[in-house]
Amino acid sequence: MFFAPLWLRSDKVWKGDKMKAEILATGDEIRSGALVDTNSAYIAEKLEENGIAVQRHNCAGDDAQVLEAIIKEISGRVDICVVTGGLGPTTDDITAEAAAAAAGVGLVEDEKALSMIAAFFKKRNREMTASNRKQALVPRGAKTLYNPVGTAPGFSLNIKQCTFFFLPGVPPEMVRMLAAEVLPDIEKIMGTQRSNCLVRNISTFGLTESAVGEKVAEVTDRFPGLRLGLRAKFPEIHVKFYLNGKDLSRMQATLDAATEWVKGRVGKYVLSTRGEAMPRVIGRLLMEKRATLAVAESCTGGRIANWVTDVSGSSDYFLFSGVSYANAAKVDILGVSSQTLDEYGAVSEETAREMAAGARRIAKATYGISTTGIAGPGGGTEEKPVGTVCIGLATPEKALGKRYFFPFGKRSMNKSIFAMMALEMLRRELLNI
Repeated sequence: MFFAPLWLRSDKVWKGDKMKAEILATGDEIRSGALVDTNSAYIAEKLEENGIAVQRHNCAGDDAQVLEAIIKEISGRVDICVVTGGLGPTTDDITAEAAAAAAGVGLVEDEKALSMIAAFFKKRNREMTASNRKQALVPRGAKTLYNPVGTAPGFSLNIKQCTFFFLPGVPPEMVRMLAAEVLPDIEKIMGTQRSNCLVRNISTFGLTESAVGEKVAEVTDRFPGLRLGLRAKFPEIHVKFYLNGKDLSRMQATLDAATEWVKGRVGKYVLSTRGEAMPRVIGRLLMEKRATLAVAESCTGGRIANWVTDVSGSSDYFLFSGVSYANAAKVDILGVSSQTLDEYGAVSEETAREMAAGARRIAKATYGISTTGIAGPGGGTEEKPVGTVCIGLATPEKALGKRYFFPFGKRSMNKSIFAMMALEMLRRELLNI
């Protein structure tokens, strides 16, 4: 019902209505900031994509009374709440206890949950401990949710007007259970009141979030009923459309028309109308041209190669990567001229050009790209401040180098934007734009 057909579509279709939802993340490590709460962001995105309006994000530490009070508050405000964390085997895992107290019921050992935990350990030839048995305790009347990759079964529970879904805090476990258990149950809750929800994601690169926002702001006036969302996924900006209704074909036509309008406004900065990130776009373009790629990196330290090879199937077009941090490596391996380094320096258009040509030559690739720059926070000069990067591009017909400056103060951000700009140069070459 849920899996393959929907995940394979660029426009996710789900049966949804204007249900109100909240998200609750638990744990002292989340409350204190020691651990970044990525779960809530992921859950919110999936609920919004499925037509469910997320009203609020909440956070609570490992305090049973505080957690009980928050659950009670939420139960009177919204229709759906997804809770993560606190289902483990240790003494600070108190979510089930707090949920039971909020519902005014006791904890019971659930046979289905216990069998899930026992099966998990048996499959791995490990002995189940007494502390793990604790994870089978759920509030009376709760429905157990299957966890295929961990020891903590989840559960759902109705409290007042709200249906709560309690999931583990471990992200891979949460993601699997949200897809397999929670979203299908939400569809059942909606029943005959459901309507269709379409989502379109357009990825862009090269403009700031504010600049993209200004260009597309009128889209909701031009296409009534369309909801617009902007998401900064550094260094990309994503434009997201949400559309609810009954007539799928008409909704699809509206999204297509809105997408074409945005493409006309944003132009060459559009990466993909299917929400693809830059590395996947590059891979698709190389595959279409039956071309190959080699990379020589200095300041980016292998980031380009890591991104490119994160895409499944990249072995069909990615041939070589070399991190030539030292000048000697640039000379001895990539064939950069010592004279070039002496005259122009390591951070120069000339060096970048020769690095890209060297990578292409070594791998016998169609294209070569390179980065050499100053990521910071130190090492900059008045002529070449921190944030300066020179990028090389080598093709069968030419080799060139270009200099860019990005005023980011953080080393990691600089490395990412440098790597992204190198891929952008290649993208424009592949598209001839």
